[in-house]
Amino acid sequence: MGWVVSRHGELYAREYGWDEHFEALVANLVAEFVTNFDAQVERCWIGECDGERLGSIFLVRDRDKQGVAKLRMLLVDPSTRGLGLGKALVRECLEFARKAGYRRVSLWTVSMLSAAIHIYRQAGFKLISEEQAHRFGVDMVDQIWELEL
Repeated sequence: MGWVVSRHGELYAREYGWDEHFEALVANLVAEFVTNFDAQVERCWIGECDGERLGSIFLVRDRDKQGVAKLRMLLVDPSTRGLGLGKALVRECLEFARKAGYRRVSLWTVSMLSAAIHIYRQAGFKLISEEQAHRFGVDMVDQIWELEL
């Protein structure tokens, strides 16, 4: 779990100029996942090759909405981008969500993450809302996406 936090912090700082508040958000999400983990309806996947961690994705129950899961913390290491790891992680996540009985999966992202958004669109997610924001030291457009299962 520490790798998930540190790798998110490193990559997003380097690639997008995001500050330490993003790493803190990821740390909080990971801590919440570990603290409240329900193996029946939640999972984390970490993609590896020859012992090297290359990506991650989480699926957690939305504690405010019955039958809804949240896709969180999709990450693909730059060394493997374009090889289908992100798509495979999302596919595995959604397959589990269906088996766990969820009706819908939602996610938060920002418009500048075009590669992730491409994966979400291909998986059938629909853009629900957008809103201007300033967070992690930069201006961005928050987006909420949903997929009906």
